[in-house]
Amino acid sequence: MVSAFLNTVKIPELRRRILYTLAIVVVVRLGAAITTPGVNQAVLQEWFRMSLTQRTGGGLAALFNLFSGGALENCAIFSLGIMPYISASIMMQLLTAVIPQLGRLAR
Repeated sequence: MVSAFLNTVKIPELRRRILYTLAIVVVVRLGAAITTPGVNQAVLQEWFRMSLTQRTGGGLAALFNLFSGGALENCAIFSLGIMPYISASIMMQLLTAVIPQLGRLAR
């Protein structure tokens, strides 16, 4: 296994791709840890705590917080990730079935 790792380091293209991937992972993790400026984090955490203690169990906010790895509760810079894109994509697919003009545009 060590020899396989050493072989990956010797190949320049593979080494470049591995370093690029590690750099992107570091940037994303830092973005998920940095709090958004101007947000009162104490009030936000109190809201999350209150919503989780109610009978609803937190609902949609708790689900988004789960998918963002807890970054939404901290109001991090990258807290939403790709969820807005995925939600918009699903909505547009549903709307193309309902609105004929959107269906024609999709083709």
